[in-house]
Amino acid sequence: MSPELIFQTQLVLGYVAWLLCFRVYVWPRLKSMDLFEAQRAIATLHSFRFFGLVFILPGVVSPDLPASFAAFAAYGDFATGVLAMLALLAAARRPLFWLFVVAFNLVGTTDLIVDYFHAIQADLPARAGEFGTTYAIPIIYVPLLMITHVAAFYLLLRSRPKAALSYWSFRKS
Repeated sequence: MSPELIFQTQLVLGYVAWLLCFRVYVWPRLKSMDLFEAQRAIATLHSFRFFGLVFILPGVVSPDLPASFAAFAAYGDFATGVLAMLALLAAARRPLFWLFVVAFNLVGTTDLIVDYFHAIQADLPARAGEFGTTYAIPIIYVPLLMITHVAAFYLLLRSRPKAALSYWSFRKS
């Protein structure tokens, strides 16, 4: 089997495995939680994205890993992790918390989508060995990150109509 096919197979199976786990164990819990607590749990997971700086750490990944991929992935993860930490630190100030929740989800989702684009442009699936010890990040960690971004946006959008409805119900009374 070619490195490209192994990488692509493992990436797809990473999504399948996380979706199965998420559907059974995580999603029911997140849906049953208060929106603030659910978003705080998601922010906690994403606060570890500072780890993405490893893509630019000499000696960890191949020096042949394309800079167009490595630098964007590293700094996009770093920015997302910092924004998630700021959301957690701002939990006592709800408007600021919600601002950082939206920010880290927008930045994080954009980062992952652009990382996929850069990886395809650089033909990284065929050169997957250049990830070195970071190989597990796109296979195991990235699928969970993308799934939780989608969940975060869904929860945010789902809560809007209820909040708007209760606001307008209150105004009419």
